[in-house]
Amino acid sequence: MDDYPLIENHGLIGDLQTAALVTTDATIDWFCCPRFDSPSVFGALLDRRDGGHFTVRPAAGSFTTRQLYHPDTAVLVTRFMTEAGAGEVVDFMPVTGTTATDRHRLVRMLRCVRGSMTFEGEIAPRFDYGRKPHELHISEHGALFTSEDMNLAVHAVREPQDDRLLTILSGDKDLRFRLTLQAGQQRGLIMESSPGGPPHEVRVAEFEQLFDETVGFWRSWLGQSTYAGRWREAVERSAVTLKLMTYAPTGALVAAPTAALPEQLGGERNWDYRFTWIRDASFSVYALLGLGFKEEAKAFIGWLHDRVKEKAGEGNGTGPLNIMYRVDGSSDLIEETLEHWEGYCGSAPVRIGNGAATQLQLDIYGEALDSIYFAHRHGMHLDNGGWKALHTLLDWLVDHWDQPGEGLWETRGGRKDFTYGRVMSWVAFDRALRIAYDDGRPAAGGRWVGARDEIYAQVLSRGWDPQKQAFVQHYGDDVLDSSLLRMPTVGFITPGDPMWKSTLDAMERELVSDSLVYRYNPEASPDGLRGSEGTFSLCTFMYVDALARAGRTDMARLVLEKMLTYANHLGLYSEEIALTGRQLGNFPQAFTHLALIDAAITLDAKLNGAPRGGR
Repeated sequence: MDDYPLIENHGLIGDLQTAALVTTDATIDWFCCPRFDSPSVFGALLDRRDGGHFTVRPAAGSFTTRQLYHPDTAVLVTRFMTEAGAGEVVDFMPVTGTTATDRHRLVRMLRCVRGSMTFEGEIAPRFDYGRKPHELHISEHGALFTSEDMNLAVHAVREPQDDRLLTILSGDKDLRFRLTLQAGQQRGLIMESSPGGPPHEVRVAEFEQLFDETVGFWRSWLGQSTYAGRWREAVERSAVTLKLMTYAPTGALVAAPTAALPEQLGGERNWDYRFTWIRDASFSVYALLGLGFKEEAKAFIGWLHDRVKEKAGEGNGTGPLNIMYRVDGSSDLIEETLEHWEGYCGSAPVRIGNGAATQLQLDIYGEALDSIYFAHRHGMHLDNGGWKALHTLLDWLVDHWDQPGEGLWETRGGRKDFTYGRVMSWVAFDRALRIAYDDGRPAAGGRWVGARDEIYAQVLSRGWDPQKQAFVQHYGDDVLDSSLLRMPTVGFITPGDPMWKSTLDAMERELVSDSLVYRYNPEASPDGLRGSEGTFSLCTFMYVDALARAGRTDMARLVLEKMLTYANHLGLYSEEIALTGRQLGNFPQAFTHLALIDAAITLDAKLNGAPRGGR
């Protein structure tokens, strides 16, 4: 298992339709094509032997590495230092645009910056999670991998006079190569899916133009940010990371670009996160608009409006909205297990698809309405068709809010009356009423007001535990749940309310460990799964936000500064953090980076004496 890199020892590159993970020694061990949720081409991250990889490293036996992003971009630089010289592998994917395509380019620029360096590498694709065979055809200007569903061309970057710089060492099923460079030289390879033609020679000038265009795109995009607060570097890196996880043709944001990375090493909590959760809407719209990225927020709201419209008239066991979708809006997320893969560090099963898609999670209606209302306040109004669909959705919720569900954390231990689900149902009615009032929309005002007020009274009576002096995870139990840190954020309760202050105190005693926050205690509240988990990074940033809103700014700042030390060397976060400080779960996780942005904006405003209210 030592052959597996740490989860945090990766950087992320992408072209806004798919993405790849690159280790600190410049190995690409995760790449799905042509979309985030497509089968993998390189999957060594989940099976070191049979997953597939694209390696580049110095031929010298001993070297050290450093990794960084080219400033203000998603261009990743891996530096190698040896006794003979220093070199760099510069990885990026030219942005594809807003039209879905099967053509994607992965650029690997190899440079020698001091002395001399011989690079060697291997391209070993394993199509369809290693389930489909392929053939390799080597030509004068590169190579072509062909499989049943996909072709991959490898184009050599070189000048006419230096043919012998690049040497092909072997080529049966996998391609091995060697490249010797002197200080100041740069060459490389471009891997292209669905190339539409044979491999061709790429001149260095064309190579450099791709680099300049990609750098220019990211700097221009990031230049739209309006954030000028204390944690600008972390916030802007989070913004770039979220952009990398956005599917440009629809505006949908994946929860993470990876699947089956474990929440506990050797455990079974290994889920596929390459899909779009409805609840991400509230976080993403709020965070993106908070940074000034209106086009991204508008695109996601458009995606969400489409989901509301397409199923608003359907009444079924899980309601008119699914909890998650594929990036194109489809909902075929059947969960299956890749039995032939061993899993990251032996953590099986390796799951693709997600069986939680059919769960009943009533909180999603509040998150959907919260984001739609926040966008409404920023001039992104519903059209008549959208309002009618929303009206139908709310009418369904009036009749179904008071029932047990699986809850925010997608537990698999049976349905319960989760307090957070009730709070967010209250949010759904509250925001719908505000939109109706603002725009003079026709609404079932009496029914919606009645449901809103009934939920409020129910949460205060049944969601409150008088012995623990705290709001609890679900009715009839005294287990705490950090999802309730959002209660003041959404305006259900004021940050200064005594009931909230005592709840926050209880969470600090039971869920906070040296500033890091657990979602809940699975031993006290069994979730139907074996094993334990680490602290949840999203919840730690939510804790910062809650502390800031409660006026505990010194503590909020300390917790935030501590949490920033748990980022990897590039400022990226996975889902969870183990006791050792090691990152666990899918990587990088959008939810965590969204919450980082939210917490930084809230705390910065509080420290500046400009209170940031609820939704």
